[in-house]
Amino acid sequence: MEHKHLDQLRSVADVQPRPLSRQQRLERWIDLLERDPTRCLNTLGEIEYKPPAERARIREDNSPLSVAYEDPILRADGLESDRLGDAMRYFALSDGQAHYALCSCLSGSTMEAATCAKRLRNATGDVIWRSALSAWALVALALGLPGLVYLLG
Repeated sequence: MEHKHLDQLRSVADVQPRPLSRQQRLERWIDLLERDPTRCLNTLGEIEYKPPAERARIREDNSPLSVAYEDPILRADGLESDRLGDAMRYFALSDGQAHYALCSCLSGSTMEAATCAKRLRNATGDVIWRSALSAWALVALALGLPGLVYLLG
């Protein structure tokens, strides 16, 4: 088998990276926010009161959406802008999820990046999955530890 560098392959084939899954996109955004957890970010002002067309165009400088849009990987994967509508479409967020994670009514005009990351996790169900996994791990430990102590003891 002959190995070629990616640039060489691009000259003879249309090489496209595999698109990220929704979970991968969300995890990357959350990771970006957690890299600087105390960064003060601007929230989006009372998005629930805006008509849908206006809501889709909402953006703020230095917001959680701009953190995502600053990332070249998310942009290359299809994030079109740091506007709410583009982010909701790209990350597949419902109105309720976007409101919970990004709106000013829960945090005031600013929030720390770690707070937004936590809200994104909560809103998209990642916390539920991790909690269930942790619970099963504790049950397995509680059931297996006595037997292990008996065998080794």
